[in-house]
Amino acid sequence: MKKSNIYFLLFVIGLLLNACTYDFIVKEELAPVDPTVDILFATQIAPIFTNGCVSCHKAGGQAPDLSAATAYANIKSMNLVNTAAPETSLIYNYPNPASTLHTWKKYSATEAQLVLTWIKQGAKNN
Repeated sequence: MKKSNIYFLLFVIGLLLNACTYDFIVKEELAPVDPTVDILFATQIAPIFTNGCVSCHKAGGQAPDLSAATAYANIKSMNLVNTAAPETSLIYNYPNPASTLHTWKKYSATEAQLVLTWIKQGAKNN
């Protein structure tokens, strides 16, 4: 009787171990952002802030206010963009995926590419 209980227990454990499956998320290769195509602040950059940053960076919240209506003015007035050395721009560098400066939310790799390209193109309010 004891042997049959042990065999049954081993059988159940075997079933449980074989029933486990793991889904691995494979990141897609990102297509590089084409630097010859204008990056538009209103339709490509502001939505990055709206979707990922305004939970904290809003009117009455943490500076800068990155709400769609005020984001560009605040980015410029706080000198968060350096068109002479785009990689040093705080609006790019601080939430960059490789950065340890901003621990709450970070850009995705694609968002970081878009922001950097936008700065390299002169950080226009277009």
